[in-house]
Amino acid sequence: MDSPVPSPYREGLPPQPPGPPEGEQHFTASQTVRDLVIGTADGLTVPFALAAGLSGAVAANPLIVTAGMAEIAAGCVAMGLGGYLAARTDAQHYVTERAREEQETRDYPEREKWEVSALLHRYGLRGETLARATEAIASDRRRWVDFMMRFELEIAEPAPGRAAQSAATIGGAYVVGGLIPLAPYMVLAETLPALAASCGLTGTALLGFGWLKARATGLPPLRGALQTLLIGGLAAATAFLVARWVGG
Repeated sequence: MDSPVPSPYREGLPPQPPGPPEGEQHFTASQTVRDLVIGTADGLTVPFALAAGLSGAVAANPLIVTAGMAEIAAGCVAMGLGGYLAARTDAQHYVTERAREEQETRDYPEREKWEVSALLHRYGLRGETLARATEAIASDRRRWVDFMMRFELEIAEPAPGRAAQSAATIGGAYVVGGLIPLAPYMVLAETLPALAASCGLTGTALLGFGWLKARATGLPPLRGALQTLLIGGLAAATAFLVARWVGG
């Protein structure tokens, strides 16, 4: 297999040695996958709790479905807008920090070179090797700033159109997740059987999406699955009991 290093940086490198038989095992979820999983998992929780709460107060599935659909619409907008604003903030932060870093390489080049040397020193470079590596990085301003953004500030450049994509992904995933707990109320005529079916269907979905959410965010998958199930179950049980108490 060819080296994954981009061709401009492969010059002078020795041949890549063989790796593990099945390659390195890393979970590298893209931001889109993370938005999809998080939006769906969150979309499962609130509509499920709302439907369960209404089941404890009323015995009319059409009313529960109507209220659930209204919540899904509101949640879709709120979650999508939140994802959009967060992505826009990240993009603006990147642009601002990059402009500041570029200006600093012009105004204080020696200090910025020293910072490059300090960063490389952490990775074991010393003496003449350190000096040559520092000069090589500083010889190209774009590469210099890229290095500082990556290793000093640890800020990655957002993909173009990331904000709109994030909004659409999170909002759409929230809708899909929200329809799962409502589906039994659309199909069954009686409320309590619909609630039982919704609990089973949503519980299974919460476990699955909690596991995926944990993988996407770097948490232990089993803990993430159980945590998501626990949160969804507690929210639904609380809503159901409060509705029963108030309605009773």
